[in-house]
Amino acid sequence: VQLQASGGGLVQAGGSLRLSCAASGRTFSDYRVAWFRQAPGKEREFVAYITGSGSATYYADSVKGRFTISRDNAKNMIYLQMNSLKPEDTAVYYCAARRYTSNSMSLPGSYDYWGQGTQVTVSS
Repeated sequence: VQLQASGGGLVQAGGSLRLSCAASGRTFSDYRVAWFRQAPGKEREFVAYITGSGSATYYADSVKGRFTISRDNAKNMIYLQMNSLKPEDTAVYYCAARRYTSNSMSLPGSYDYWGQGTQVTVSS
């Protein structure tokens, strides 16, 4: 699976952005997908997760109620709708995929495939 993230940009606090992650592969629905983010000088941080069918989603407490992860398996696309953005949301955002669920969804090391990242900057 190859992943390509896009949709980042500069937005004022309180604004919205929608990130997209385009995936290759014929069995994309077999893969669970997550969004992570990494701010300068910080470790990569779990943001949101969606199961292969899209029937279940999970969020970090810091984004719960503001971000929504979704997917369109017919288009091989994953989305992250980000509302009520805060300056502390500033980071490079990555999409990641895994086929099996042997480890915690919040651990970067449990994902086999990564997109190249897209920068999100929220100004105060």
